[in-house]
Amino acid sequence: MEHIRYEIGDIVRLKKKHPCGSDTWKILRTGMDFGLKCEGCGHFVMMPRPKFEKMARAIIAKTPQEES
Repeated sequence: MEHIRYEIGDIVRLKKKHPCGSDTWKILRTGMDFGLKCEGCGHFVMMPRPKFEKMARAIIAKTPQEES
């Protein structure tokens, strides 16, 4: 199974919608826990990595990578 590389600034779509109606989230923190900000209302949540990886459907927008 291939691991998807998530980076700070990526916009992801999760399985369940937030109560505000949005299902897109911006990644603000990565590691053992993920810090996510709702793109609809701006609510911030922390989620353990295993739960996040199960709930993530797709990466909507990647952050631009700097070339060395």
